[in-house]
Amino acid sequence: MPFVKERFEVKEKIPAFLYVMRKFNYTQGEAQRLICKGRLLIDGESMYKTGQKIEGEVEIVYFKPQSKSNPPIFSNENFMVFEKPSGVLVHPNTMATPYSMLDEIRVYGNDKSNATHRIDMETSGLLLASKHIEAERYLKGSFEAKTIQKSYLAWVEGKMSESVTVDEPISINNDYTHSKHKVYINPLGKHAKTHFEPIEYDKELNATLVRCYPQTGRTHQIRIHLFHMKHPILGDPLYGTTYKIANLYLEDKLTPKERAYHTGANRLMLHADTLEFRYNQRFFIRSLSDFSKERDRIEKDRLRDGRR
Repeated sequence: MPFVKERFEVKEKIPAFLYVMRKFNYTQGEAQRLICKGRLLIDGESMYKTGQKIEGEVEIVYFKPQSKSNPPIFSNENFMVFEKPSGVLVHPNTMATPYSMLDEIRVYGNDKSNATHRIDMETSGLLLASKHIEAERYLKGSFEAKTIQKSYLAWVEGKMSESVTVDEPISINNDYTHSKHKVYINPLGKHAKTHFEPIEYDKELNATLVRCYPQTGRTHQIRIHLFHMKHPILGDPLYGTTYKIANLYLEDKLTPKERAYHTGANRLMLHADTLEFRYNQRFFIRSLSDFSKERDRIEKDRLRDGRR
């Protein structure tokens, strides 16, 4: 478990926040937040006064990373790039999350290392992480300024024959009564633009490998734009499937076999493949994973072929 509770002996009276700062090399803000969340306990009870002096035995709940031997594929003094497996969170959802990419980031970096962008849990591929606060600010700012270019690979339903750019605005869905889609195409939504280039069509699977270039960074942008084109990503349990199947997936009641039949694969067939950006010099980094081989996960006898 990355969040652990450990006992410590405070030998001399000291303000709680100062003890946490020195023990874990935290900033004052980080130490105060830990205490305000009730993660410093005395006699089994959380204390919340950051300036209160403490002495003797205390317990502290803190993030203690544990690696699963997934080192970065590139690393320098400022940042690291990891291959994130499908099904792994970038950050822990709760204190009970058993493992996330933050474990690897902190093990191979340091306590100040952090992911600099989001990748959906089921999307695999490149994850860019900073090694220090200045790098985190710079890289997150670069993502916001759209100076970091990303491309993805996706196995999609049907045959896509030509390159196409989808320029359709997107809104967040706040009503899940009739649809489990997190976003939807809406003329009044935020600008969203994605360019798609077909790479390979597999006739036996009736599936196309497509390179995706998001030119904006909206939530589920690639997924909703491909669904809008009637080429949903194989394995997508939300876009291009029924309300019932989407609901079963969200309630964690959809078996891998059922998912493969109803969505075309037992994982979301989307992969973050390249990153291009400047940090003192130009970097172009490509995933070491051969995503074309993921076709082996595609279900031949599937419902997502127009028979619904």
